Order: sequence, then structure tokens, then C-alpha cells
Amino acid sequence: MFRKIDTFLACLLATVALASILPCHGAGTSVFNMLAIIMIANMFFLQGARLSRRAVVDGMTSWRIHLAIGLCTFALFPLLGVGLHAVVPGLLDGPMWTGVLFLCCLPSTVQSSIAFTSIARGNVAAAICSATLSNILGIFLTPMLAGMVLARHAAGGGGGIMPIVLQLLVPFVVGQVAQPWIGEWAHRHKKLLSVSDRGSILVVVYTAFSEAVVQGLWHRLPPMQLGRVAFVDVIILAVVLGLTRQIGRMGGFGRADRVAILFCGSKKSLASGVPIASVLFPHADVGLIVLPVMIYHQIQLFACATLARRLGARAEGE
Repeated sequence: MFRKIDTFLACLLATVALASILPCHGAGTSVFNMLAIIMIANMFFLQGARLSRRAVVDGMTSWRIHLAIGLCTFALFPLLGVGLHAVVPGLLDGPMWTGVLFLCCLPSTVQSSIAFTSIARGNVAAAICSATLSNILGIFLTPMLAGMVLARHAAGGGGGIMPIVLQLLVPFVVGQVAQPWIGEWAHRHKKLLSVSDRGSILVVVYTAFSEAVVQGLWHRLPPMQLGRVAFVDVIILAVVLGLTRQIGRMGGFGRADRVAILFCGSKKSLASGVPIASVLFPHADVGLIVLPVMIYHQIQLFACATLARRLGARAEGE
């Protein structure tokens, strides 16, 4: 699992480097923009096709743990982001704060939340349902929260709510409708579809960073800003990990459920964040806005991998 994560991170960095050296421009920009739209729609279609009806139904039960994780994901994070911005507004420039606040509105991850919950000997079934439900709700809640947090309309200049409906929701619903016929095929080819999903993200990242580079990304982003963004991301993750642990204890959850809350409630999805950002924000701004998400993604993997191993070892010892 960690080799795959590292490989994907390397591909992301290589994509950013390629966009910085050889950005698409002119007619190529239109081609890549259209390709990104098609691949995003395909990714959400396949997500709908892979998700069984039973998983959707199960996601609505065990409401206490799902409510706790949902509140951490869609309430605690945005409040923390808004609070940090109010306390230290000058720490980051405008686009970086937009990226951090957008990060706080994203749904939880799926694969890493489940994997870390399993390593830490937590409630894997609850993690699967909660992470899945988080990503379904994120299609609706992330644009709405981003609009509220950023004090703008849900699209943030990206053309209204219709792009969200057409590019994300409609393909997902169509995939759910087709699930009885192609769901088994999708599960048999999970690895191939995972490559397709990650390829979609790389195309979106290349397109976004190409446009940002053409608009002068690296002239607008001093190196010091990257360090400050990483610092803010670390602070957010540390605070959320501490609070999710306390929420699990104060809520009277058992150890396995507390582990699921800890790991599902502290994650933010790069896989959902990049395509949603490409729909919500102007193309010229997407490259800057997804940088805090990419940095947080790597920080959460390293921190939570270490924490999961320690919790797993402690559980085995007990």
C-alpha cells in the first residue's frame, strides 16, 4: 500500500514538474480541458458503479459514529480553517488561504482511512461506510461549504452549480443506476480502474498547473509561502487529531470505533479535491488552490501511518 502511495505521489510531483517545464497552451489547453472534464465524469461514473446498494444503505445505519465523523469532516475542519484565517490572516496570501479553506471543506479519504483503521485494529466496517458516505455527501456539501466559507457563490466563479451537477453528480447517479449490470465487472477490475482514477487526477493536475504556470504561478508563489502552507497544514492536522480523539472518548465510543473516528475524521481527499476544485474555481487559480491539498495529503499519510502502527502495536500488546 505504501509503495503505491509513494508511486502516486512521485507521479504527482512529476506532473507538476512537467507542467512547469512544458505547460500546455493555445489549442492544447482546450484539448486538455475537455479531456479533464471527460475523465472527471468517468471517474465519478465508475465510483457510482463500484458502490453497491448495500453499501449505500449501510452508510445510513450506525448513525452515531457516522455523525461523529461527518461533524469532524464537514463542521470541525471548516470552523478550524475560518478560525485560523481570522487569527493570522497575513500568514498566507489570498490564493493559499483559499486553498486551505477549500481543503477544510473536502470529504474524507476512502482507501487510506480504511487502511489506517485496519492497521490500528479499529472498526473497519464503520470506516468503510463512513468514508464512502463522506465522499457521497461531499459531492453536495463541499461546494456548499466552500461557498459559505469563502463568502462567494458555490461555484466560486466556475459557472454556477450546474457544472457540479453535470460533471460530478449526474455521472455518479448514472453509475449507480448501471451498478447491477457493471458493478461485478468494476470490482473484478479494481486495479485497472484505480489506475484510471489516478490518471484522471494527473490529467487534471497537469491541466490546472499548466494554466497556472502560463499565468505566472511560480512568480506569484514565493518559496516561503510553501513552507507556511505546510506549517498551517501541520497545525490543522495536529489539532484535528487531538480533537477527534477527544470526541471519541467523550462520546462513549468503544476503542475500535474511536480508531475509526480518529482516522476517518482527520483525512481530506486529494482524489475528490482536485476534480472538485477544477469545477469550482477558475482554471487559472486551480493550480495554486490545490497546492495546500497536495501538501496536506502527504503530511496526513506520514503522520497517520506512524500513528496507526503505534495504535496497532499497542492493541496487539493488550
